[in-house]
Amino acid sequence: GDEGAIEVQEGWEQRNVGLDERVPFTWVDLAALPATEQGETIEALTARLQASLDLSHGPLLRVAYFDLGPEHPARLFIVIHHLAVDGVSWRILLEDLQTLYQQLSRGEPARLPPKTTSFRHWARRLVEYAQTDEVRQELAYWLEVPSDGAARLPVDRPGGANTEASARSVTVALSPEETQALLQEVPAAYRTEINDALLTALAQAVARWTGSPTLLVALEGHGREDLFDDVDLSRTVGWFTTLYPVRLDLTGIYDPGEALKAVKEQLRRVPRRGIGYGLLRYLSQDRETVERLRALPTPEISFNYLGQLDQAVPEGSPFGPAPESGGPAHSPRGKRSHLLEINGVIAGGRLQLEWTYSENLHHRSTIERLAQDFIEALRAIIAHCQSPDAVGYTPSDFAEFEWDQEDLDDIMAAISEAMG
Repeated sequence: GDEGAIEVQEGWEQRNVGLDERVPFTWVDLAALPATEQGETIEALTARLQASLDLSHGPLLRVAYFDLGPEHPARLFIVIHHLAVDGVSWRILLEDLQTLYQQLSRGEPARLPPKTTSFRHWARRLVEYAQTDEVRQELAYWLEVPSDGAARLPVDRPGGANTEASARSVTVALSPEETQALLQEVPAAYRTEINDALLTALAQAVARWTGSPTLLVALEGHGREDLFDDVDLSRTVGWFTTLYPVRLDLTGIYDPGEALKAVKEQLRRVPRRGIGYGLLRYLSQDRETVERLRALPTPEISFNYLGQLDQAVPEGSPFGPAPESGGPAHSPRGKRSHLLEINGVIAGGRLQLEWTYSENLHHRSTIERLAQDFIEALRAIIAHCQSPDAVGYTPSDFAEFEWDQEDLDDIMAAISEAMG
């Protein structure tokens, strides 16, 4: 792995400074406390550990072990600054932790698979790649994304400061049965991915709120794209996340199935899962390119589907998620980058979505209503895809033929008629 430190000069710069062989580790004995006080103490201490990470001088990593006595499972708390780790990295680290724990429990020597390409090497390759014609050819696409202005989000308290201290959240969820249908039956209808359905429901819910059929949203992706033959990131720890704007347009589309197909096609037109936007916006050495992208309107909503957390900790693992809070992940002095941040995950067999907003800008009831509209739209998509008529293709399924949806519908109708 790589550990970096940040030196503030003009802006900021991330540097790889190697690893300290000793990880800051704290053992906390809470065995004598009543169970009700143990949870409160853990949450107070994890909040302090979160706040103790120092970007300029380190550490970027801390570990604490909470001993709750022989009657209760202990707690292992690991906190790493987000600049050094992402969601995929946590899965790698948890897998390695479990492997080492089991090896040592059996009295075996600790052995992990070989390391893969370093984050430092990946970053250098990206800088080189950002200057190529292949990436520059994407500029026209990214300049076009926000050109048809989506409506700005309504604000309940105009002029409020969008600070981390004012951040609040609303959580909504599907049932286990609905989640199973979303994972298995919805993709089968139109050959979609889960993000297609989630973003369709989001576009429909926001359209009801703003009155505009067009949504400009910032999408997060894992960023570990297969760009170079000699690069393997499968076991590399770092922050690889991509963030890129997408415009979803449902003008004149109201049927759940048609909306799902339209969003699917709009998402498939994003080149290389969005990584080119960041390359051009931040790594291009052409000043005009950088300035043109910087001048574009920025999305007010960010969306990130994190996947199935149930798979991160397999059944039979000696580890499991703790019920206590791990403390605030952001400094209360920080400024939020979006008006609304939506993070989705499948945990405990249920799709859960957390909608984070600023109470300085929005009433809780506003976000609750929006989140509920999203869930209802998603349920309508699921119900549609479970119907016998929900079977079809979209142009991206046959990209080599360059058909549009009307061509495809005519072809499928002709095939259906010929088959009687």
